[in-house]
Amino acid sequence: MNEKIRAQHLTRKAMLYVRQSSAYQVSHNLESQKLQYAMQDRLHQLGWNEIEVIDEDLGRSAAGTQTRTGFERMVAEVCLGHVGAVAAREVSRFARNSREWQQLVEVCRIVDTVLVDQETVYAPRQSNDRLLLGLKGSLNEYELDLLRQRSLEARREKAKRGELVVAAPVGYCKTEDQRLEKDPDLRVQDAIRSVFRQFGAIGSVRQTLLWFLEHGLQLPACTPRGEIQWKRPSYGTVYRILTNPIYGGAYAYGKTECTINYEGGEPRKRDRRKPRNEWLALIPNAHDGYVQWDEFERIQCAINGNLRLAGHAGAPKNGEALLAGLLRCRRCASKLTLHYTGNRHDALRYSCHRGWLDKGQPRCIAFGGTRADAAIAEAVLQVVQPAAIEAAMVAREEETLKQDEVLAALQRDLQAARYTAQRAQKQYDAADPDNRLVADELERRWNDALLRVEEVESRIEQQSRTSGQTPPAQPDEFADLAAALESIWPQADARLKKRIVRTLIHEVVVDVDNATSEIVLVIHWKGGVHTEIRVPRRRRGENTTHTSREAIDAVRQLVRICPDLVIAGVLNRNDLRTGRGNFWTQERVTALRSHHQIPVYSSERRAAEGWMTLTEAAAFVGVSPGTLRLAVERNEIVAEHPLPNGPWIFNRNSLGGDAVSELVARARARRGYPTKPMAQQGSLDLSST
Repeated sequence: MNEKIRAQHLTRKAMLYVRQSSAYQVSHNLESQKLQYAMQDRLHQLGWNEIEVIDEDLGRSAAGTQTRTGFERMVAEVCLGHVGAVAAREVSRFARNSREWQQLVEVCRIVDTVLVDQETVYAPRQSNDRLLLGLKGSLNEYELDLLRQRSLEARREKAKRGELVVAAPVGYCKTEDQRLEKDPDLRVQDAIRSVFRQFGAIGSVRQTLLWFLEHGLQLPACTPRGEIQWKRPSYGTVYRILTNPIYGGAYAYGKTECTINYEGGEPRKRDRRKPRNEWLALIPNAHDGYVQWDEFERIQCAINGNLRLAGHAGAPKNGEALLAGLLRCRRCASKLTLHYTGNRHDALRYSCHRGWLDKGQPRCIAFGGTRADAAIAEAVLQVVQPAAIEAAMVAREEETLKQDEVLAALQRDLQAARYTAQRAQKQYDAADPDNRLVADELERRWNDALLRVEEVESRIEQQSRTSGQTPPAQPDEFADLAAALESIWPQADARLKKRIVRTLIHEVVVDVDNATSEIVLVIHWKGGVHTEIRVPRRRRGENTTHTSREAIDAVRQLVRICPDLVIAGVLNRNDLRTGRGNFWTQERVTALRSHHQIPVYSSERRAAEGWMTLTEAAAFVGVSPGTLRLAVERNEIVAEHPLPNGPWIFNRNSLGGDAVSELVARARARRGYPTKPMAQQGSLDLSST
């Protein structure tokens, strides 16, 4: 027995610590595991009968960046005085950092616990052994740093030459000579290309994702085993494809770095994405890309432009503000911010207060945005009207191409589904029918594959019908588009209008001229031309919301036959609202008449001027209301119909012409009379018995 081992050590249990640094070592370095477990024999030879093996930390590094529950439990047992010896094949198994190593040595010194390895026994209470343990701990830490540094330098040099390929992203395969080549599966290639094509047409990562989700298309993804799995796309999947330089044909390495921070005394790893100028290697045209490098760079600029930061307009949103992110203050060169005010948050207001928020400086300018947006929209329409027909033709062709692309993707899905079904059938045919445990499972898989084929075929049929309903574009269809563009603009989607404005305008420098009470807008067009527009500023208390002309004209006509309360009900039934979006009431109709000087309804004036409703006019003429209405629709009789869900308005003077006489004659000719007078006709009384 070793002289450093005493009776008090043997009365306590011994703990054997087994550890390997990585999962690869655990799976492949099996001989090292056997040697570590064999340390139990050495402990038996030294006199211990009770031995506890701690192998919870297999596959975990001892460099101090991972939590080792087994090591912590061992230290806790030592602190409680339950352990007489801690053993390991090598002392480097305990720790490769000074913090944990010195902690273990100090705890063992206090409670008088010895350390055992394959060579000797260490008593931490002895100065020489404590010095030796300290040197070994420092050497272990230095050895780890030296190995890591050598490995890292070799890795970096290989990466600078573009020869280090750690893993191939989806759509690529790694060759034996450390190169990247496209996946031979054409379905995978077409799916990756479709992501770039749709982003080029839409210009937004999220809208590209929504396009795939709308059409139910899947994207490929790599499993941990390197196999291709088709699944529903997510935002991260689309974003990684669009921003990975590999798809642009470039080799990139060192895009991220790992930093270690201590939170609550525990080390935490954090990954940080570095800017491009800090990457270790970026070699364009290193392999065949899915898009050209110039096109990839334009995509990155578009994605960065969608960020709502200083200097960027941001991606178009659903809000009605047309100039959000485009306005820059002429006084302080800061971006103007947008606010929605009002009861329904529909009133726009642009303001510049970055200087006040950041530096405590006075506020610059602020103004309502409705008139500014209208002025910019008018300027944009004047620019795009000459090319409206051409743009419409291109849009129709792009829509046709999108439908064809969806159909082609579904055809590829059908081909893959049929292959899976055929393979499942072969597996089922090759199985032994008597082995029902296997045959039933293979039959279920075959049925699932056939259901998938049927589903894709039905989707292809539906998509083919949809594509066939869209006729080819003809120039004659868009002949009046340029003239109708102003009427189409207000009903267009807000995001579409913003995309058009951002395509033509770089930014708008704005200022407020207090002398003339005008908003000065200087438009910087993308082509380098600058245009100045002056818009009158809204005065305090001025109302910018107006009742529609349709509602005003309807009230002007309905007061001939209806009082204000009835007019309010007619306007509400036709979904007409006030200028502020409220429902009509009798008081609001009265206020509208007073403002526009429309006379109030009067029954005496109605009788004197001869105004009638449809029912009254039919009774006056002597025909049914339906007959009279049909005659009006055939333009035989003149009448007014202000609103679709409202009354007809007739005038007595228009009901005395020849057309009315002919209508009455035709109605009486079609009318059937009884053969006997009504007084001489009997009644048919059927008995109930």
